[in-house]
Amino acid sequence: MFVATVIVTVIHWAGALAGLFAFVHALTQRADAYSAADRKTKPIWMAITGGSTAVMALFGFWGAGTIFFLAGCVATLVYLVDVRPKLIEVQRGGRSW
Repeated sequence: MFVATVIVTVIHWAGALAGLFAFVHALTQRADAYSAADRKTKPIWMAITGGSTAVMALFGFWGAGTIFFLAGCVATLVYLVDVRPKLIEVQRGGRSW
């Protein structure tokens, strides 16, 4: 039982830290990079990543708030896997083929 509690706690805080990383990354990017990458605006992504971080910090991975935690996790992962690489590509100049 102790091992399961440790694993759930690690998942909970790893998700919250990933959300915090996504929020800070969204905060530090140029606003025009979002439109150049054909993604939603900077304030929208800041709200999404900030809200998902708050949800993941407040609701645990296990229990009644699991659905909220998973929704926050999905929002964070969409930013980290889809939006962040596009922003980096656009700001570095992208590929010139």
